[in-house]
Amino acid sequence: MFGIGMTELMVIFVIGLLVLGPKRLPELARSLGRTLAEFRRASTDLRQDFLDVRDQAHRDPPPEPPSPSDVDDPAQADAPSKSQTKASDG
Repeated sequence: MFGIGMTELMVIFVIGLLVLGPKRLPELARSLGRTLAEFRRASTDLRQDFLDVRDQAHRDPPPEPPSPSDVDDPAQADAPSKSQTKASDG
């Protein structure tokens, strides 16, 4: 666990007990445990979201761009159609 042995954990516990006192140390430990559990849960959710997006990308490849033969006149492809201009005028 983070390269900390049993002796180091005992020293940290004793220092915490002396600094915080016997009443606050269990509260702090509980709060730290809850925070670590929430962090672990959030990181697991985030990792799962990334894996889902990656799997989705592998299943559904991006669509291919239209070939030049699909568009007759490139100038007309960029210009709005008559129905689009009438809708925006009204």
